[in-house]
Amino acid sequence: MKDKIKHFLAGSLAVVCVVCITAFAALAVYLNRQNEQAIAQLGSIYMANINERISKHFEAISDQCLIPMTTFSENLPPTCENNKEAYYQWMTYYGHSRDYESISWCDDEGNLETIYGDPLQYSGPPIFLETLKNGESRIAVGYNGSGEQVVLMCAPVRLSVPGMENCVAMIGELPISYLSEILSLDTLEDKSTLIYSLVIRKDGTFVARNSAAVRDNYFDRVRAVYAETDGQTPENYIAELEAAMQAGSDYSTMVQVDGVRQHMYASSLPNSVWYLVTFMPYGALNESVESMGTRSLSASAAVCAVILLSLIAVFLRYFTLNRAQMKELEEARRLAEEARIAAEKASRSKGEFLSNMSHDIRTPMNAIVGMTAIATAHIDDPQQVQNCLKKITMSSRHLLGLINDVLDMSKIESGKMTLNEELVSLREVMDSMVSIVQPQVKAKHQKFNISIFNITSENVHCDSVRLNQVLLNLLSNAIKFTPEGGSIEVSIYEEESPKGGDYVRIRISVKDTGIGMSKEYQTHIFESFSREDNKRIHRTEGTGLGMAITKYIVDAMGGEITVDSRQGVGTQFQVILDLQRAVEQVEDMLLPDWVMLVVDDDQQLCESTVDSLRSIGIRAEWVLDGEDAVRMAAQHHEAHNDYHVILLDWKLPDMDGIQTARELRRQLGGDVPILLMSAYDWTEIEDEARAAGISGFLMKPLFRSTLFYGLKPYVGAEEVQTAKEEQAPEFSNKRVLVAEDNELNWEIANELLHDLGLELEWAENGEVCTEMFQRSDPGYYDAILMDIRMPIMDGYEATDAIRAMDRPDAALPIIAMTADAYSDDIQRCLSHGMNAHVAKPIDISEVTRILKKYMDD
Repeated sequence: MKDKIKHFLAGSLAVVCVVCITAFAALAVYLNRQNEQAIAQLGSIYMANINERISKHFEAISDQCLIPMTTFSENLPPTCENNKEAYYQWMTYYGHSRDYESISWCDDEGNLETIYGDPLQYSGPPIFLETLKNGESRIAVGYNGSGEQVVLMCAPVRLSVPGMENCVAMIGELPISYLSEILSLDTLEDKSTLIYSLVIRKDGTFVARNSAAVRDNYFDRVRAVYAETDGQTPENYIAELEAAMQAGSDYSTMVQVDGVRQHMYASSLPNSVWYLVTFMPYGALNESVESMGTRSLSASAAVCAVILLSLIAVFLRYFTLNRAQMKELEEARRLAEEARIAAEKASRSKGEFLSNMSHDIRTPMNAIVGMTAIATAHIDDPQQVQNCLKKITMSSRHLLGLINDVLDMSKIESGKMTLNEELVSLREVMDSMVSIVQPQVKAKHQKFNISIFNITSENVHCDSVRLNQVLLNLLSNAIKFTPEGGSIEVSIYEEESPKGGDYVRIRISVKDTGIGMSKEYQTHIFESFSREDNKRIHRTEGTGLGMAITKYIVDAMGGEITVDSRQGVGTQFQVILDLQRAVEQVEDMLLPDWVMLVVDDDQQLCESTVDSLRSIGIRAEWVLDGEDAVRMAAQHHEAHNDYHVILLDWKLPDMDGIQTARELRRQLGGDVPILLMSAYDWTEIEDEARAAGISGFLMKPLFRSTLFYGLKPYVGAEEVQTAKEEQAPEFSNKRVLVAEDNELNWEIANELLHDLGLELEWAENGEVCTEMFQRSDPGYYDAILMDIRMPIMDGYEATDAIRAMDRPDAALPIIAMTADAYSDDIQRCLSHGMNAHVAKPIDISEVTRILKKYMDD
């Protein structure tokens, strides 16, 4: 009985399979015939337009290469208009961004000069050169230095760059495969493709072809493999095609190749002297229809298989369950591996951050310790002590910002970084940088110079700590990889910002004469733990994190950083930032109509300094060495028209600044002030300099404010004209309630703020602060300085309670004065109704500014 049932089930299964296969096969044959008819109709319509679409696609793609090349070559930045080398760098940047393997330029005699990449060879007809001279773009084929055939994108260009006045075109090199990519030239063997195309010249030679075309000339292929079609021989076909190409017209016909009937259509390609020849094999269409029939039969077989498989599904249940269990185990292993990788990434992130912070913290600490030692050694010199304290203050502020980052562990865990926008003085930032790196430069006996050009907006809004980090990383690298006696130059430029008039573009360049980097390594320099594997740097310490973090900061600030380096020559980093201008009013700086002499071996610095002096009312002349300075000063002295002030660089060639000052004093006497300017620490030579006749010192870079305040002491009080004299705000009859639970902090605040004329009262915690305010008469307090972390009632609760009181002065200014200094803390203070936030340790100038802002309102 079991055998009968098995036979019945087997027979039934066989019958069902036969019926299903037969029914689905018949359906597949019917659908295949219908598809064949539809495809034939669509093919006839498609062939009429396909060549035009390919030509338009070719024209659009080639124009995208040719038009930007002309625009990019002619719309040059000011630095490239009269500098061939700068123009080459400009075009190299463009070429790499457009994936050109080389760029050359062609003169009016057809000679090529390579800007970058391998030299090109091209032996085109004279009419090609005449076409370029007439301002028409062309695409041609040439050969590179390796003899390989390449595509040449030729764009007409006329330049006024010295040495390139006879330029008629820029030529960019692309691989020959580029033609196949933009024309979609499929091979004849690709049976899934309905059409294929060739590109030929008018003499029949191939520009681009499929793999079936083994000969170098298309006409030779026609004679060899084309059969007579509809009474037309291969020679008739060649003659008609040549006539159409000479006339510049399209050509269409039927051909038979290897027994396959094909439709051929030829038309000219834009921006070239080539012809596109496109074929549609009808055999491919037939194969497509057959393929569709095969797929129909396959689908029928699949349905039958499903029916069959359903009968044995019970026997596969165990296998299915087993596979499910294996998948669960594999998923568990995958999740465990992802967790391990995430943990390693988090650990590496912490290591990178802390390693970099260790280096950054030691740098300002070095300046603080050094300046403290100098101040101690010159304790009887108030001016020297004041200068040291100023540098210690700047380094301390930077150090405080770095410590805040180290303590903010959430930044390490998440890999995120927030920017704290604040009012920043570029002059103070650069003065701070100079002070910090001076000991390192001095230890390696390096030449260090810092210059500014066209800086009109000294005050901007940005994250000063992050900006300091970027500059310190760049300067530390320059000092580290520059040998003893080498040179380091820092330049700062102001340019118009593409963001509009409320912004200013600051470009910072750090250039050194160090060991340099290879071209290959320059592409990896901004990666974490990236250091060049070279014997020249094996003795140089570093984790390879500084540039990666610098790039991260610059990107977060919306800026751009680039590097240009040559081994054995040096390295130049450029940082470009668009910063918002400060809207605060500044002092209108104006000095008497003096005549000054500026002496420096850097002509750009001289010209920039003269422009800055002119902006504060001073006429100035400049020379490049001490000998000319002595000569010009003597001429003015003999004419009884002495310079009012002489500004003298310390590190002059041949005769240095001290020697020059000594000679000037011998000729001029002691009436003319002589100021020594330098980016170095002059404390060690101060006695010698004053003995030589130096009246004072100015630290580079020479901002407009640096010059004004440096020269102001040498002007009589009645001569100085200012629209607004700098003076401390007056807070007489102003009473402030200070909520602070730490007695020492209260004493510091009381000492600092009392000097401003404020009357201060102390509340030991938030509850006492609330009670004192509630008991006071309306208007008794003008403001409240509120600590956040206090016992009994914290600053947030106290502020909420005060704001909720029904009294007219409940809206008085409440300013958070706390060590909770992160951006989240600031937002939380503002959300609880506080007007502003000041971070501890107290910056008295910032507290003064905020108090004046809110109490004057």
